[in-house]
Amino acid sequence: MSLSFSFFFLLVGVLVSLPAPAQAHGLGKEKVTHLHFYLHDVISGDKPTAVQIAQPNVTLGVQSATPFGTVFAINDPITSLPVINPTTIVGDAQGIYVSTGLEKLGLVMMVDFGFTHGKFNGSSFSVMSRNPVMEGTGREVAVVGGRGKFRFGRGSARLTTYYLNPANGDAIIEFNVTILHY
Repeated sequence: MSLSFSFFFLLVGVLVSLPAPAQAHGLGKEKVTHLHFYLHDVISGDKPTAVQIAQPNVTLGVQSATPFGTVFAINDPITSLPVINPTTIVGDAQGIYVSTGLEKLGLVMMVDFGFTHGKFNGSSFSVMSRNPVMEGTGREVAVVGGRGKFRFGRGSARLTTYYLNPANGDAIIEFNVTILHY
């Protein structure tokens, strides 16, 4: 047997004997969690939850509340029902989104969804994905991470626009999320 052939079998033996990443960190068995909530993105009024932090220095295409190239910082409440009151708030979504659609409204989101009430209090998951807003129901965004009870999270969220005011950009978005985590 040649030296390189022996080295190959030694390398395969070492790799096979290594624990899986989750086992190496003592995380136990992978879980699946399904979440349902509403995000309230308020651009207008005296207390907006989304504020414009950058805009293009040229005028492009159709004017809207979120024109192409505009960047927003958000701290949007998330609720168990499509209304905001102290009993329905379960957390908030913090991050940024960029209007990336030239022809029709589309966003790229980098948002962390943190829970401040209920059994997921102190935990969060993150989305970094394209959100084709005008595609209506069932558009999908990627869950790319998590912390707390959603550690090593990955999955997807289906978004449906529950309410949209095209004049000012205020929206309520329904989220149905599936997260695989440890």
